[in-house]
Amino acid sequence: MNFMCKYKFWSFVVFTFGFFSFMMGLYLLMNNLLYFIDWEVITLNSVSVIMTFLFDWMSMIFLGCVLFISSMVVYYSSSYMMHDIFKARFLYMVLLFILSMMLLIISPNLISILLGWDGLGLVSYCLVIYFQNYKSYNAGMLTILTNRIGDVAILISISWFMNFGSWNYIYYMNINYDWSTWILFLVILAAFTKSAQVPFSAWLPAAMAAPTPVSALVHSSTLVTAGVYLLIRFSDFILSYNTSIFLLLSVLTMFMSGLGANFEYDLKKIIALSTLSQLGLMMSSLFMGFPLLSYFHLLSHAFFKALLFLCAGLIIHCMSDSQDIRHMGYVVNFLPYTCSCFCISNLSLCGMPFMSGFYSKDLVLENMTFCYFNLFVYMIFYISVGLTVCYSFRLVYYCVSNNSGLFSFQGYIEDMNMMLSMIFLTFMAILFGSMMSWLLLPYPSLLVFPFECKLMPVFFLLLGGWLGYELSCSSINDSMFGLMFNFTIGFMGTMWFMPYFSTLMLYSKSLLLSKSFMTFMDSGWGEYLISNTMPFFSNYTSSFMVKYQFNGVKLFLMSFLLIGLYLFLI
Repeated sequence: MNFMCKYKFWSFVVFTFGFFSFMMGLYLLMNNLLYFIDWEVITLNSVSVIMTFLFDWMSMIFLGCVLFISSMVVYYSSSYMMHDIFKARFLYMVLLFILSMMLLIISPNLISILLGWDGLGLVSYCLVIYFQNYKSYNAGMLTILTNRIGDVAILISISWFMNFGSWNYIYYMNINYDWSTWILFLVILAAFTKSAQVPFSAWLPAAMAAPTPVSALVHSSTLVTAGVYLLIRFSDFILSYNTSIFLLLSVLTMFMSGLGANFEYDLKKIIALSTLSQLGLMMSSLFMGFPLLSYFHLLSHAFFKALLFLCAGLIIHCMSDSQDIRHMGYVVNFLPYTCSCFCISNLSLCGMPFMSGFYSKDLVLENMTFCYFNLFVYMIFYISVGLTVCYSFRLVYYCVSNNSGLFSFQGYIEDMNMMLSMIFLTFMAILFGSMMSWLLLPYPSLLVFPFECKLMPVFFLLLGGWLGYELSCSSINDSMFGLMFNFTIGFMGTMWFMPYFSTLMLYSKSLLLSKSFMTFMDSGWGEYLISNTMPFFSNYTSSFMVKYQFNGVKLFLMSFLLIGLYLFLI
């Protein structure tokens, strides 16, 4: 009971900080203000260690959203982790995670960004391996090694920034030198690893080995959004270059994850792939030249994705920790409130008109349609939107509707703490999009389209929903069709074999090399001739010295004769 009080206390503290941050962000936005604070930590002779903070409307509103979601997740964890033996450790790690994200958001300095960036990577590793089994260890190692690539990229960009004379990057956004291309490449590489874009996508579904409250935090507003937020901060600098190749990669991420989610049966992995799809949408809108719309979708996505994960966590909790959606069915009869929130967050994710996700998603699609991009980007964008609705309706069909699952009886209970944490997020998943569209975009831009182009998002939304329902009813993966096209379904369901490229392909050749070394050096002539020569020699000389030290008269005389003979010959 003591720990439950501790969880609720920290939830209240984090929510209060979030409320003040959000209000301050609105104040700064309304008055067009910005506070830049230099805190001199220590001065030794002429050397100063200075911590820099940037408080503007963008950082404060995002910080408020992160803290709102974090407070709900901590409150939810008070019930979810109730029977866990290490619940105190879990709470402190989540608070460290939140602190790292706060540091990253308010830092205009690359070195202090690295503190938050590395803190997120390290704490996420600790949380992914929290359950301490082989699957968690493998997932944690894949997560941290992929993120290390981004950490190294940030470190190298810090060394490039030494040419400027300061690490406060916001001063140098409009300055271009010959070597600025390297900074562009390094910053985008760091963001791509953290936000799991192609070809670094494999770690995001693997990180589902963490407890569900952590997944809600990671996938809504903290770890994976750090890369998008960094690029939004660097957007003035990035958009002075041709970023079409990065636009292609982010669009492919969106398409690949949407396709993969339709062939997946793990509930948490489906939601993880939907996060990947939305990250691709944010990245692609940013590379198209709409950083404000990317930021807007980042905020609206955070709330309904956190709600989706919390609902999924409660469903998994009631299903004896089974995450397979084929085990579920008729859950709405037993968990009515949770399934209502689940459907609301799903509809918001799909971009259902007048839900939170609609306002940001529709703006991105309309601006993309209005710009001069090729047919490939245009079609992939709309197909990805259709695929989002497709896997969302598939999820609703398997979990909520009258699909008869494999489990006959479960202990269903809706915990009050879990339900309370969902209420706030449900309201935000409905109202937040319209509220932020009024605040961030007070003067709506008029985009005039033909009738069919204007209704294209709604058409693909309806088409994707119908297709998702039909494919679920026909169980196309489990039928003869699935057996005939086994390779194709395997290819699309495993994210185009990207987990194999990220793991087995990297070290399979080195394993063969190490095997040949082992057979030759450790178990062959190499061991006998090379490794054992010195031990044999030292063993022989030491045994001789031991006998010599026993004062044997024969040995003394023998050695005297040998030394004398040696000197005579010389």
